[in-house]
Amino acid sequence: SHERICQYIAKESGSLVVSVGYRLAPEHKYPAAYEDCLNATQHLLQHLQHYGVDPARVIVCGDSAGGNLAAAVSQTLAARSDLPKLRAQILIYPGLQALDFNLPSYQQNRGVPLLFRERAAFFALLYLNGDALHMQEVLEGSHIPPDLRLKYRKWVSPD
Repeated sequence: SHERICQYIAKESGSLVVSVGYRLAPEHKYPAAYEDCLNATQHLLQHLQHYGVDPARVIVCGDSAGGNLAAAVSQTLAARSDLPKLRAQILIYPGLQALDFNLPSYQQNRGVPLLFRERAAFFALLYLNGDALHMQEVLEGSHIPPDLRLKYRKWVSPD
């Protein structure tokens, strides 16, 4: 759905934009999609010379769950010294956290089409475990143990 945007970014930045097609949930549970994106990006980075790509001009891009995957791939590859560093990551309305669906952004946009708060939680559950049996617990925030919530409060909190 975002191929034209990726083409535009590639043209305007003089970069190669990597936007990987990946196996989808619920048929393929986590980490299948992540592994697809990581493997494809690693392969490209390992064979840049074969493809005639400048190592300093590789960008990863993704939207929605793909934005989550692009961020995860970027973080994984940042720790690798055996591969060229990515030039950038472009995240288009990424789904970056599933700890708290009661944060202000979810509350402010709870009724905004296309991705209602409940729908975001539903898709997060499909992505993580292939079903949405625990939807109410996720919406209430009771799916995260209190000690874990405290641990991540610095990064995921209304403050």
